[in-house]
Amino acid sequence: MNALLSPNVARAFNDADGHLGSMDANAAASLLSAAADLALILDIDGGVLDMAYSGAELTGEGIDSWIGQPLGVCVAEDSRAKIETTFGELGSGLVSRRREINFVGESGDSIPMSCMAVRLGEQNRIVLFGRDMRGLARLQQRLVNTQISMEREYTRLRQAEACYRLLFQIVGEAVLIVDAATMTVTDANPVAAELLDVPVAKIVGRRATHVFGSKDRDAVRSLLTTAQSVGRADAVATDTVEQSMGLELKASLFRQADVSYILVRLIPRANDSLPVSIGESAGVMGVIERLPEGFVVVDDQRRVQSANAAFLELVQAASFEQIQNVAIDTWFERSSVDANVLLSNVRDHGLVRRFPTVLRGALGSAEDVEITAVSVPSDNGMLYGLIVRRSLRQQSEETPISGFPAQSAEQLTDLIGHMPLKEVVRETTDVVERLCIEAALKLTGDNRASAAQMLGVSRQSLYAKMHRFGLGDLTSDNGAG
Repeated sequence: MNALLSPNVARAFNDADGHLGSMDANAAASLLSAAADLALILDIDGGVLDMAYSGAELTGEGIDSWIGQPLGVCVAEDSRAKIETTFGELGSGLVSRRREINFVGESGDSIPMSCMAVRLGEQNRIVLFGRDMRGLARLQQRLVNTQISMEREYTRLRQAEACYRLLFQIVGEAVLIVDAATMTVTDANPVAAELLDVPVAKIVGRRATHVFGSKDRDAVRSLLTTAQSVGRADAVATDTVEQSMGLELKASLFRQADVSYILVRLIPRANDSLPVSIGESAGVMGVIERLPEGFVVVDDQRRVQSANAAFLELVQAASFEQIQNVAIDTWFERSSVDANVLLSNVRDHGLVRRFPTVLRGALGSAEDVEITAVSVPSDNGMLYGLIVRRSLRQQSEETPISGFPAQSAEQLTDLIGHMPLKEVVRETTDVVERLCIEAALKLTGDNRASAAQMLGVSRQSLYAKMHRFGLGDLTSDNGAG
């Protein structure tokens, strides 16, 4: 019986004749039917003589019409050569190798099968066994779709972070971001650094109470504790670099990725000490005007005060004069409902990310958009800055999402002409370095000693880089083991 052994089967029955020799035709038919999803009995020339199959999916394919036809007309054109190869293997043995063959159902749909053939020597018959591969194909397609969704989500997060970083850097108000658990400053914008007369690099990583003078530390500590408990708090700091100025501190609690942060706004108490506002900075407005995303500033009455070219394109306006002092509600498909929800959340929390809505232009076109908004105090009340970008769903229909390298190349192309080559190279190096550190920490289960060894750097160097990129909790050493 060893001659019946398939090339991919490692062991034959010890005594097949003794155990199976008395099997009749009905028992053999039951065995063939149970051995595969589809069993075809063929003559020596490949004509289909009979068949048996199981499963509701094959029942509805109309494959009974195959009986009486050559096997070659029952399979797709790209599988006919595989049929010939399978029959050729039966010339030198009784069992062929298993290979995937695409059959064609009555509807014309492809039915992928993993098939092997057995020749019944004395009877000049061939039995073709097939396993339906459509379930596996669906699982593979779901895996591909999941990977594509993950890549799109990763791209969306990077775009959202870019919008946040841009607003954080250009906003005319001093802002600190404080980790509510450790009370350390995780981020500070240039206006805050200028106001406190301390470089951003020296502010980030310090305890928030130590950023201010010693006389204000108790007040700042109380401010952060109250904000952590009730969500909002106000305080005054007087022990600043300029003693006569003083700062009004406003703290708001928010959560991001299951971590609580406190946004602290630093407002000079003397108006003449205010930093240059957005409207007064021609350089900043030049940057905003060239943004590929829509940017618009509205006042407390929701009237448009400033907008860039990308926003004009979204609302289908020919010039800024057409939309100046027009209520932002005009272009929301749900009118004042969306505007109320958006601006009330900005008032309560200081910022809103990825607010979904539909923007309808003056000529009737509709765009699915996501809005990131912040509030900025001014002499005449609050101003609201809105970055409006087309939603991920619409972008995915027009722009294919590829892997990380292609996206990085596209981003680097956008940097050309806006910064020197040396700075582009430095930005690229930082991205790669951060990704390598994150990957090493993930692979080692956040064991810093193993991660440092994997990266070929000292533990002190790894800690310095983690501090630079804001990775992990550096208050404890997880790499001791």
